[in-house]
Amino acid sequence: MFHSIIPPYLLEQLERSVDDPNLRARFRLSLQHDAVLRSRPAAGLGRASAEGGLRREVYDAEHGTDLPGTLVRSEGEDAVQDQSANQAYDGTGATWTMYHDCFGRDSIDGAGLILTSTVHYDRGYANAFWDGAQMVFGDGDGEIFGGFTASIDVTGHELTHGVTQYTANLAYDGQSGALNESISDVFGSLAKQYALGQSAEEADWLIGAGLFMPGVQGVALRSMKAPGTAYDDPRLGKDPQPDTMAGYVETTDDNGGVHLNSGIPNRAFYLVAAALGGNAYDDAGKIWYTTLTSGTLSESADFKTFAEATQAAARDLFGADSSQVAAVTTAWQTVGVLAEEPPEPPSGGVAQESDRTELMNAAKTELRPSTPPGQAPDRDTAG
Repeated sequence: MFHSIIPPYLLEQLERSVDDPNLRARFRLSLQHDAVLRSRPAAGLGRASAEGGLRREVYDAEHGTDLPGTLVRSEGEDAVQDQSANQAYDGTGATWTMYHDCFGRDSIDGAGLILTSTVHYDRGYANAFWDGAQMVFGDGDGEIFGGFTASIDVTGHELTHGVTQYTANLAYDGQSGALNESISDVFGSLAKQYALGQSAEEADWLIGAGLFMPGVQGVALRSMKAPGTAYDDPRLGKDPQPDTMAGYVETTDDNGGVHLNSGIPNRAFYLVAAALGGNAYDDAGKIWYTTLTSGTLSESADFKTFAEATQAAARDLFGADSSQVAAVTTAWQTVGVLAEEPPEPPSGGVAQESDRTELMNAAKTELRPSTPPGQAPDRDTAG
């Protein structure tokens, strides 16, 4: 399954809005190329390492599209002259380390899959993607987007599509597709936070910070903390992500808005991490990871199903009366996925049946018209 970090609606917006005809042509080619990749059958599974553990291979496509390309760096070898190759090597290593250290997972498949990356894919290609077997990085168009290897969270995002592929395998459409995207944002952000030693409070909660070239009015592709605020640029338009179900986007584009509506579960995770404090890859991360890998989610799980599964995971991990369960519940209520809990009854308990009957009779007496039977009541001419 083809998963790219730049959604098609953003490339379409750029193709319409940029003035330079050469740049418009680049975005058009990127769109056409991505459409072809989406229509292809999923790539074959990657190669597993017999001994397990961290194993990386970085290839150079040399601005072509044949994969994987020429091998330029393998696990344990010194850095090379190519900065993109070194960044791909470091980013895949940071993602593997986060999954291993925080959740005890050995690579994407949990069984030592070799992390394969290809850099310098095509010419002016403004995207990065997971094709079901490996990571692929473009160099960007040089005007809006720079190289895609520089952001650990982008690498972590794309590799997490692989983790989802090997676990819950959430269908890439509608709410299950938005969850697929959100889970990649969650663990992409956690990979960056773990690599930088950041707490939930210190983290920027941005996906793709550093991708934009100077002059672009924006800080990243998405903000998990404040969906809808990542960019506002004449060429890019305004970040369209909603942050609650009140803004949920009904659309047939982008596989049912998977890159749009992912802002809602993204914010829910941020709210849980912020409420619990400390490191987001500890309690909050464990809840989301357990939910993803528990085997209880169907491929078509919607937001409510996933929210309830995170509640169940929090109860199993920390206890029914824990602050973790409370934080998860409040977060999903805040974004409008779960309904607010009804208020507790007064200390006197539930009213007895006789009390209720008395109250109802009193109410009927108050509402009963005072006009004598058979006589029409006076009516206000105002209606």
